[in-house]
Amino acid sequence: MKIKIKLLKDDWQCPSYQHPGEDAGMDLQAGENCTINPGEFKQIPTGISISLPPGFVGYVNPRSGLAHRYGVTVLNADGVIDSGYRGEIGVLLINHGKKPFKIEEGDRIAQLIVHRFEQVEWEEVQVLEESHRKEKGFGKTGK
Repeated sequence: MKIKIKLLKDDWQCPSYQHPGEDAGMDLQAGENCTINPGEFKQIPTGISISLPPGFVGYVNPRSGLAHRYGVTVLNADGVIDSGYRGEIGVLLINHGKKPFKIEEGDRIAQLIVHRFEQVEWEEVQVLEESHRKEKGFGKTGK
């Protein structure tokens, strides 16, 4: 599948898979230098805009290594990029760690995963069909 991309910075690169054919997410890079202090969040530009076709959505997901090593994650995970959006993709990062987190232009800060989706129509009913689970939720299905 080909998706149109606009690079907003000179000498910038398209998002890429670290392990082509195996990875679901493409790495998004920071488009500027900055520091996120503990407890702080910032929107980091990525230097790209994309044109997703109708019926597709982009999800901005955290990188597990940043969360594991530094306590840094995507605040609004999964961030949604709708097919009609044409602006620069920004990543809203939050530092849950104990030290300031320094970001340099070009650092891999998040992952972009593209999915096909269906829009739904609601059918209002008075009774829903039974299921094995019924109304169990929020930890009530066991450990």
